[in-house]
Amino acid sequence: MIDKIEIKKERRIRRRFRSKKKITGTESRPRLVVYRSNLYLYAQIVDDTKGFTILGYSTKKLGRPCNVKIAEKFGEEFGKVLVEKGIQKVIFDRNGFLYHGKIKAFADAVRKAGIIF
Repeated sequence: MIDKIEIKKERRIRRRFRSKKKITGTESRPRLVVYRSNLYLYAQIVDDTKGFTILGYSTKKLGRPCNVKIAEKFGEEFGKVLVEKGIQKVIFDRNGFLYHGKIKAFADAVRKAGIIF
C-alpha cells in the first residue's frame, strides 16, 4: 500500500519539475528559491546562467522552529539584505510547495521590503 506521505512528496516533485521548465534566473533577475522543511525555512538567490548561489539564508539563525509569524519576519530580513546587495528584481521559485501559509507569508514580506517578483 502506498503511504500518503510518499504521495505528497511525489506531487510536490511533479509540481517542482513542471515549474522548473519555465523558471530560470539571470544575472539581472536571479531566482529566489524557497525550501520548507518540517522545522525551518530556507531561501537562496541563484544565478542559473553562471551556475552559483549568490546568497543563502535560513530561519535556523532565529533559533526557533518556523511558523507563519517567523516566516514573515524572516522574509522582511531577507528582503532588506537583498536591497543592500543591490538586487531589486527576482524570479520567485516556490520549489513545488503550495503558495500558502509560510511560503505566502515569506513572499509577501519580501515584497514589502521592496523586491519585485
